[in-house]
Order: sequence, then C-alpha cells, then structure tokens
Amino acid sequence: MAEGHGNAALRRLALGLMAATGFAGLGYQIVWTQQFALWLGHEAAAVMAVVAAFFGGLALGSWLLAGRIERSPRPGWWYAGCEAVIGLWGLALSALMPALGGGLQSLTTLQAAGAQLWAVAFVGCLVLLLPATVAMGASLPAMQRVLSLQAGETPDGRCWAGLYAANTAGAVAGALGAALVLVPAWGLARSAMACAALNLGAALLAWQWYGRAFDLPAAVAREGNARGPLAMLFATGLLGIGYELLVVRVLSQVTEDTVYTFALLLAVYLAGSAAGAQAYRRWSPAAMDDSGQRTTRRLGGALALACLLGASSLWAAEALRDGVTSALLGVADPMSAAVTAEAVLAVAAFAPATVVMGALFSHLCRCAMAQGATSGRCLAVNTLGGALASPLIGVLLLPAVGAKAGLLLLACGYAALGWRSPRSPWAWAPLTGAALAAVLAPALVFIQQPEGGRLAAYREGVSSAVSVVEDAEGVSRLYINNRQQEGSSASWRVDGRQALLPLLLHPAPRHALFLGLGTGVTAATATLDPAVNVQAVELLPEVVELSSLFTAALADQGVELQRLRVHAADARRFVRLSPEHFDLIVADNFHPARSGSGSLYTVEHFQAVRARLADGGLFCQWLPLHQLDLPTLASIVASFQSVFPQARAVLASNSLSTPVLGLVGGTGTLSWQPGQLQRRLAQVPQAAAFGFEDPLALLGSFVAGPSSLRQWAAGAPLNTDDRPVVAYRAPRATYAPQGPPVDRLVAWLGQLDPQTDSLVDRDGDQAWSSRLAAYVKARRHFIAAGRGVPPLADPQAMLARIRDPLMNVLRESPDFRPAYDPLWRLATVVAARDPHAARAVLTELIRLQTARTEAASQLDALGVPP
Repeated sequence: MAEGHGNAALRRLALGLMAATGFAGLGYQIVWTQQFALWLGHEAAAVMAVVAAFFGGLALGSWLLAGRIERSPRPGWWYAGCEAVIGLWGLALSALMPALGGGLQSLTTLQAAGAQLWAVAFVGCLVLLLPATVAMGASLPAMQRVLSLQAGETPDGRCWAGLYAANTAGAVAGALGAALVLVPAWGLARSAMACAALNLGAALLAWQWYGRAFDLPAAVAREGNARGPLAMLFATGLLGIGYELLVVRVLSQVTEDTVYTFALLLAVYLAGSAAGAQAYRRWSPAAMDDSGQRTTRRLGGALALACLLGASSLWAAEALRDGVTSALLGVADPMSAAVTAEAVLAVAAFAPATVVMGALFSHLCRCAMAQGATSGRCLAVNTLGGALASPLIGVLLLPAVGAKAGLLLLACGYAALGWRSPRSPWAWAPLTGAALAAVLAPALVFIQQPEGGRLAAYREGVSSAVSVVEDAEGVSRLYINNRQQEGSSASWRVDGRQALLPLLLHPAPRHALFLGLGTGVTAATATLDPAVNVQAVELLPEVVELSSLFTAALADQGVELQRLRVHAADARRFVRLSPEHFDLIVADNFHPARSGSGSLYTVEHFQAVRARLADGGLFCQWLPLHQLDLPTLASIVASFQSVFPQARAVLASNSLSTPVLGLVGGTGTLSWQPGQLQRRLAQVPQAAAFGFEDPLALLGSFVAGPSSLRQWAAGAPLNTDDRPVVAYRAPRATYAPQGPPVDRLVAWLGQLDPQTDSLVDRDGDQAWSSRLAAYVKARRHFIAAGRGVPPLADPQAMLARIRDPLMNVLRESPDFRPAYDPLWRLATVVAARDPHAARAVLTELIRLQTARTEAASQLDALGVPP
C-alpha cells in the first residue's frame, strides 16, 4: 500500500515537473523569438527560420539522446541533467543575447532576403539555441522512461500521453503568462531568467526524487518495425503546424493581430492538444487491437472532418467576432469584450481539430513504441515534421494556392491517414466535404469593400495579405491584412507634408532615407527636391509592388519616381547594416499595436538611427495619435528624448480624425533663420501645393519644445528592446479606444509649450518671432474650434457655422492660411446663392490679410456683386 502511495506521489510530481517545464519551454520560445527578431528582422523568412530552428533543435535532441536514455540504468539523472542544461543555457543567453544577436546580424547582408536570410537565421539560431533545445527534446522521453519503469509499466505504456498532456498544459500557461504577465512586467531577459529558475528547480527536485532513489534496470531491446507509425507521426507534425499557420494567417484579417492575439491563438491550440492527449490516456483501451490500426484510421478520419469543421468557422469569423463583441459590451469593458471575441474565434477554429490531434499523436506514439521505437524517436520525427511546416506550407504552399486551398489540402492529408476502404462511406466523407468546399465556398479573403466600391488589387504574401480597395468616389486605400490602412489616394497632400516638412527644415540635404513605404507618396514627394537622393525601406514586398498604384498620380506634381530607390527589407536591420550616412531620416507612423511594430519605437532603434545620421542630420519620427493613448505616447516621447534630448514635436496637418504627430531630433541645433527657410522653399516651389507657402507654415507646425516635452513625459517608462512597453501597452488603445482622437490631441496640446522663442535663431527678426508665436497659438485655437464643428453638406450652412470661429483665429494670426482658405472657398461657392453674405466674409478676409491689394483683385476677378 505504501509503495502504491509512493508511486502515485512520484507520478504526481512528474506531472507537476512536466507542467512547470512546459511553461518554461513556451516562455523561452516567445522570448527568444522576439529577441532574435530584433536582430534578424521581421521578414517572413527570418521569423519562420527562428521557429524552424527551435523545432529542429527539439527534434535533434529527441533523436540523438533518447536511445542513450533508454539504455541508461538511471534515466532520472538524464532528466535532471537536461533541465539543468536548459536553465543554465537560458541564463547564459539572457546575459549574452545582445552580443550574440549582433554577431548573428553581422552575418547577414543589407540585401539579404528569401533563402539567403532564411539560411543565416536558421543555422545561426539553431547553433545558438542548440544546447537548450537539444536538452528540451530529451527531457520528455527521459521522464517517460523514469515514470514507466517506476510504475512497473512497459515503455509503450499510456503514461506517455499523461506526461505529454501535462507538459502541453504547462505550455498553455506559459504562452499566456509570458504575454500577459512576465514580459510586460519584467521584460524579455528577466522573463527568460524566471523560466530558467523553473528548469533549475525541476533539476534539483528530479535529482532528489528520481536520480538517487532508484537504480533502474536498463531497457531490453525489443523487436519490431515502427516505420509506419513513425511516418504518420512525421506527417501529423507537418500537417498540424501547417494547419496552425494557415488558420493564424486567415484570422489575422479579422483580429487585431497584437501580441495578445498571438498568445490567445497559441494557447487555444496547445490547450486542445493537451485535452486530446489526456482524453486518450483516460479512455483508450488497455490493449490495442490490430496493432492500433483501427483506432488510427478512426482518428485520422475524425481529424480530417474536425479540420473541415474548424476551417468552416473561418468563413463566419467576422460575424462571430461582431456578435460576441456586441453581446459582451453591456457587461464587460471594450478590451475584455474584444479579447474574448478573439478567444472565441480561436476556439472555433482550433478546438475541434487540436483535440483530435492530441489524441492521434498519443496513439501513434503508443503504436510506435509497441513496435520497438523509443519515445524520443517518436517525438523527434513529429517535431521534425513541425519544423518543416514553416518553409513548406508557410513559404511555398500558402502564396501558391491561398489559405482556402491550403486548408482543404491539409484536411485531405489527414483523410489519407484515416483511409480504410473505398467502399466505406466514412472514407469518402472528408474528401467529399473538401471537394464541396473547394467548389462552393468563397476564398478565405476578408476585404472591407464599401458599397459601390471595388477591389483594385490583391496580393497574398508569405506573411501578410495586401489589398487596394477603391470606393464609389474613386478613392483608393491600401490595406494590410484587411485591418491596417496604410494610406489612401485622398491623403496625398498630408502624406507629402510628412516628407516636405523635415526635408525643408534641413539646410542642404543630399541623402534621405524613409523607413516604411506605405502608399509610397511620402517618400516619392521627397524627390521634388532635385538635389536629394531618396531611398526607402519597406518590410513587405507586396506593399512595394502595389504602391505604384498611388505614386503614379504624383507625376503631375513634378515627382520623379525613377529617383526613388526602394529596398524590401526590415527597417531596423537596414539601419544597422547600411554603410551610408543620411542627412535626413524619416520614419513612417507605424501602427504601434501591430505585432513587431513596437520595436521601431525603442531606445536602441533610435540610437541606431542617430548613428546613421550625418553631421547636422535630422530625424523625424511620425506617430499616429489616432492609434495611440497618451501613456503610450509618453513612453515613446521619453524614449526618443533619451537619444535626442533637444527633440521637438510637430503636427503633420490639422486633421482632427487622424492627427499625425512628429518628433524631430538631430545631431545639430534645432533653430532656424527665416531667410534660410525661404531659400529652401524657393528650391522646392511645389511645396506651396502642400501648404508650405512661407517659413511661418514650416515653423508654425511645431507644437512643443524640448523642455516642455521632457516635463510632460517625465516618469514614463522607456520603451527598450528588453522592455517592450509599447508592444504590450498600445493594444489597449486598439481594443478600447479612449474617445475621439481630437480629444486626445486637444488634451495633449493643452499641456505643452511650443517654446517658439528658441525656434528662431538668435539673429532672427524679433517681429518675425512674434508673428510665429501668434501663428502657433492660432493653430491651437483652430483645432479646438474644429472639435465641435461637424462637416455639413450645405456650403451655406457650413459657412454660417465656421465663420465666427475661424475669423477669430485669423484675428489672432492673419498669417494662418488653414483658417483663411476654407472661408475663402466656401464664400466663393455661396456667392451665387447669397452674394451679400459672401461679400461680407470676403471683405473681412481682405481686411485681415496683409496683402490687401492682391486680395481685392481676387475679389474683383470673382465677380461677386456689391
């Protein structure tokens, strides 16, 4: 009785250890994937290579060490040793990752892409992670050997399924714990240290309870041929991870695609696998009939149907998301409702298939071990199949056939595993379902197409789907994964301003670099300066291709597209590896909540940009306030000013719905002379079409000085590579927007001082400085006035509504053209219907303008009657 209780206690300890190390294993994977992406880039090839290297190390460890463990009289020592190696190597990588990552980055080239980048990333990560991943791959077989012999079972006993279920359940907790708790609170390095502590604790406990207390007999070699089950294990690894990849790609068009989204999807996938393994352990028969082939066929057929069922939920993903969100908004906060909706989508897509996957994996392992294979060999071939899923399915299959055909092919692959006889109706059920879906179901492409609009272009890439949608008015918009708008043909003026504002502030730029392409309008506009060599970097090749649909229309503005050189590469990696120095670097307003974008707002990235600036160079980082909350903005501002202490803030335009802020820093002083700016404007005469008519329009865009910014952002945590504050905080504003963007803009501007006195060089005209102060003050009042003025379709009613607020702005600064222009346009339109009201407005505008004679001639030319 005591011995039975002892065995039960040791079994519970084993399950606890496997759960703890499963938590650590997933925590490592999340941390290491993020760390390597910082150095190798976020290109699809690099990201998939890191995942493949992780899986490859696991497979290698299981393959090489499982046989020795099987022959060892003390497998408990092996388990303790593996956990100790994992923990110690985890601690070593925590300290050495910056140096190792930098060395790995140096092995890549500036133009590395595709197979070349994949090879460097795969081999480099495989070598750097090898000690830990090999030990991870051997730890589960070691514990299975210990537990099966101590329980008096043969090595093909069902305890394997229980250990696998416990380990996978721990991995579920690791996926959620790392994303929701560890990394946001402690950062990447300390999170890895916490995982290392779990491994080292497991090693000590295993040494105490399994290493010394038992001296087990070595395993007896068994006869058998396990090629069939092992081949199926390889196929299920390939198909299972392939299914995960394709489902995640489809759902990225429906979900917000944040770090929380990825954690939820991964957790649900693993939870289903753990549940299936545990169910198999509990309900499978003690003895297998027909060498387990009947159960294999049944589970294979069931898995094919489950994949079809899970895939079918994807067609209803948008409706399901909206329904869950709407149902929960009355009882939960917006973020909880949105995250719950994403969790429901994950359950619908993954739960049916992954439960059967867990059961089938456990059963195939049992079959293989019964025929002489070791548990390590089973794990190795299955993991190897998973490692190959990224290049074969993610890189080759998905772009070639699309997500819909890819998922149906995977279901057919599972159906082949469960094939019995052509006469059996169950053999044909999955194939019939796949054939019907292929013919009747639409493509798994989600595109928000407005009424009367059309899809102008669509490209399915390895990591993202990119589309161009044209509405009924002919306005085209560029989308990534149907969720992230990268610009439109209607915003060309604002996009162009984001290039010209920093470009004109530099006295004599010769080399300019744009990080992020989008529609291409911003970078292309820089070619209006004939003296500037312009380069741009864009992560997605599909965006580079489709940007031509937007930039072609700029030819009428004098843009020379042939002078724009575009690189398809990761911006961080390009900045670190480029041998050039640039007079101007402009970074796009990357969506901070999207996976990977937060790394473009870190202190380390800003330091790399500063190192790439030439003497007197300028750097402008644009920020989308409509996609940010103020605490996240404060972290970005604090991080920027830690590298550029004299940084100032500007506004790209006066937009109230999509305000874009800019942080301007440099290697020199940030003050200007009006005469210098006037000469720059003369060199780019087209700037007037973008609203830069005079130096006041340039310097009047500044809204905050250095000390004001520093005081406002005081106490905000820095966003660093190790502590990615933005990546984990910004999604909150995406899931639960905090009111209209104009409210945040007005609140932010109200706390800042533009410090206009220091904007103008000491040799500048004092009267001009006073005009600048009035101009900046007028801008704030203009924005505040527009906050409560919704647009009206009737020009006469609109003129009546905005006349007094805008006139007051102009009385404060007659130079403020953004208030003058809409009044003049509306008055000229209304002149035919209400000439007296129009003349009153135009006369007042003439009185307020310095160029009274010119305005009077304009009035006469319009023919407005007295």
